[in-house]
Amino acid sequence: MIRCIAIDDEPLALKQMENYIEQTPFLEAVALCESAFDAMEELQKSPVDLMFVDINMPDLSGMEFVKSLEHKPLIVFTTAYSEYAIEGFKVDALDYLLKPIAYADFLRAANKANKRLTESTPAAETLNLKEKQLYIKSEHRILKIELSDIKYIEGMREYVRIHLIHEKPVMTLLSMKKLEEALPADSFMRVHRSYIVNLNRITTIERSRIVYDNDVYIPISEQYKEAFKKHIDQYFL
Repeated sequence: MIRCIAIDDEPLALKQMENYIEQTPFLEAVALCESAFDAMEELQKSPVDLMFVDINMPDLSGMEFVKSLEHKPLIVFTTAYSEYAIEGFKVDALDYLLKPIAYADFLRAANKANKRLTESTPAAETLNLKEKQLYIKSEHRILKIELSDIKYIEGMREYVRIHLIHEKPVMTLLSMKKLEEALPADSFMRVHRSYIVNLNRITTIERSRIVYDNDVYIPISEQYKEAFKKHIDQYFL
């Protein structure tokens, strides 16, 4: 997860940033600050990876705040005034969002941060598969997952969401390609660019779709349809 802080002296704007962060799977809001001074206190408690900083704030502007930092996280400036853009990039800002901010623009900036951090920490993608168990990093924990408890795996850009039988889905920074190569081929199969399924958990197939729980439909794309059909034909009566 990317630990981030949002700083804005306007409550409605800060609330919007909070909502956008919650909608983005790989972001974690460490703090929501109404001033640069509040943000300073938060940074003293623990470091963050990314800050969304409003430029126009009383007492200490966002630009002045960023310039004062000795060790800067990634910075995305937010403001209603476009004339600050050039100054923002002079302090090596990752991006510059002009209010009112659409979620598509926010997500573009978040993805840039995710790419930058992923490139600088290639060891973040970790997978430890032992016998019938899978060990992954999720947030700040290492989780053990029984392979038999996996229903299907959903790809989400650099992340995957592992859907389980009895637990909530688990997110981890991992590629679908790495998972596909590591999981046992006799039990798991990729059926779509964005989905790997547990073959032992399939109960219903309908119109080139795998049905889970009567309301989740996993498409079988043309690229994987022949391999999936061969698997099914082994057990067809």
